[in-house]
Amino acid sequence: MQATFDFLSYYLEYATSVFLHFADPKQRIFYVYIATSVLAAFAIYLVHRRNGAQGTEAEGSFLAFLFPKSVWQHPSAWLDLRYFVFHKLIGHFLLFGLLAFITTTCFRWVTGQSMTSIPSNAGASTSLLLTIGYMFVTIMVGDLIGYTAHYLQHKVPILWEFHKVHHSAEVMHPISNYREHPVDNLFYTLSIGAGYGVVIGLSYNLIGYLPNTPTILGVPLLMFLFNILAYNLRHSHIWLRWPGRWSMVFPSPAHHHVHHSCHPDHFDKNFAFIFPIWDVIFGTYIMPEDNRDVKFGVAGMKSMEMDSCWKLYSVPFVKAGRRLRKSLRTQSGKQAKTGQQK
Repeated sequence: MQATFDFLSYYLEYATSVFLHFADPKQRIFYVYIATSVLAAFAIYLVHRRNGAQGTEAEGSFLAFLFPKSVWQHPSAWLDLRYFVFHKLIGHFLLFGLLAFITTTCFRWVTGQSMTSIPSNAGASTSLLLTIGYMFVTIMVGDLIGYTAHYLQHKVPILWEFHKVHHSAEVMHPISNYREHPVDNLFYTLSIGAGYGVVIGLSYNLIGYLPNTPTILGVPLLMFLFNILAYNLRHSHIWLRWPGRWSMVFPSPAHHHVHHSCHPDHFDKNFAFIFPIWDVIFGTYIMPEDNRDVKFGVAGMKSMEMDSCWKLYSVPFVKAGRRLRKSLRTQSGKQAKTGQQK
């Protein structure tokens, strides 16, 4: 009975936190990140107005530019709002704490010690160069692991059926970021958690402790900067790309817009989460000058396939099951044919 009470209390605390995401610096929709994205959108609006906004969404007021009817009268936009609550309160809760568990498990596997028992460098004269180096290495390697996991989510057919949920959004706004299937979350969490655990463990084995990375409002410095630099325009209708080759180095909303595009030239491009350089290195980078060919959604998918919270959860299981059965039948047929030839 006590265990049930503890679980319900824990869940109630978690459920309450879902509706406080706007006040939590660790969440993408923290009000400061939203505010800086709105400021960036206003700057883009002014540029459009200066260059001639005739026939564009910048032709009217800034409010109309920020909340266009083409987005907010679309069923996909409102489905994302409903799904945010549905997914957070049900599916996401099942993964709560998994990232920390996997990270600490892999750390123990690499070092033979618990993360809670490792010595801290608090008060130690750690060199600034070492701290900066550790900060950049961990986030770069973590992003490479994220790139690899994301690549597999697109290239492995069964994983794609679950990742397709995120790409099924036909219009985007910041809450669209949370249109993810629990299985998709699980795969990505396992990948990132294991990767970070190994990287942090190797760092500990090398220098004997873990440097304290600088934070702002409890968020690692580089992640805070990433979030505050118009992160929420990544899932939006507002196009922002950096000039020239800067887009190959620094993340821009346009980089992710192209990834969500169903145009044939944009298929399986721009997998990197933070650093586009991984896409450049592995040949998956593309950055058009404008967004005239960018259209969100999954090519060939009808809107009705995933037009409810329940379908966003259930349809991937059905389609993944079909793929698996087809693969097993094909494999069985090949084995039978090989046996007959012998």
